[in-house]
Amino acid sequence: MRLFFVEDNAALQTTVARSFERRGIQVQVFAEGRAALERWRASPPDVVLLDLSLPDIDGLELLSAARAEQLTTPVIILTARGTVGDRILGLNIGADDYLPKPFDLDELEARVRALARRSRGAPGSAAGAGAGAGAGAGAYEDESFHGLRVDADSGAVYHLGLPLDLPPREAALLRALLARPGQAVAKERLTEIVFADDLDVQPDAVEVVAYRLRKRLPADGVRLVTLRGLGYLLKAPD
Repeated sequence: MRLFFVEDNAALQTTVARSFERRGIQVQVFAEGRAALERWRASPPDVVLLDLSLPDIDGLELLSAARAEQLTTPVIILTARGTVGDRILGLNIGADDYLPKPFDLDELEARVRALARRSRGAPGSAAGAGAGAGAGAGAYEDESFHGLRVDADSGAVYHLGLPLDLPPREAALLRALLARPGQAVAKERLTEIVFADDLDVQPDAVEVVAYRLRKRLPADGVRLVTLRGLGYLLKAPD
């Protein structure tokens, strides 16, 4: 496995690089974002670890540029900016995971290996989990809820007969809610379903997925409603 570590702190560079190389992972370190992006274009790695506070370019700007160029390597943001707002912004731009500093090296390695497996389409990957996640909420019902429908065989979600292009986790969340349309589903239960492949998910991770799904639902259709202390539900359009 090849890993890019984009971080300007020399001590952290050395610690992470030595730790991963002892575990059989090749690490290439970059202190500046533009140099990392140039190398990324030429030879994409398996995973990118990206700090946000870089001396020459903001990490989110670098990530946005990479995604605009169709560089699809999984990215884990590592930063002291630990607010939910920063996390949502990073994930919306195209990050795959987010780990606040200081972090545990064993946890970081587990997340790196999980992302690498998913990007290769291995069993237990995000793509596979997206297709199967939600099964824990019950078998798919081939029924419509105000234009939204889950195909009973494939698990694909349709709106007015057209397939919705959703990332795996958003699709898993929508399927789980469509299993009980109009009824609240607990946040804890949704976390179990959406992150079935992640044993160390952060408590508010499903909030980020719900935020992204809400933006992808048709503006004049079913609404995703947050019920404080209860969870989420799908509400029929007004």
